[in-house]
Amino acid sequence: MPTYLLVAQILVSAALIASVLFQLRGGGIGGIFGQADSVYRTRRGIESTLFKLTIVLVIVLVVLATLIAAQS
Repeated sequence: MPTYLLVAQILVSAALIASVLFQLRGGGIGGIFGQADSVYRTRRGIESTLFKLTIVLVIVLVVLATLIAAQS
């Protein structure tokens, strides 16, 4: 199994973790349990870019995991 695929997977997973953590808002623990403070709103600017980047990173991570599994 090529090492560059493993290194790429580690880097992509670290970037994915960072992008998910940057998306957290100041909702607090109450947001986890479905508190009614959440209001629907659209994503704008950097928040939209970060959301799209997270989706792309998930797709890249799945592709890398598939390639690594196929070569094993």
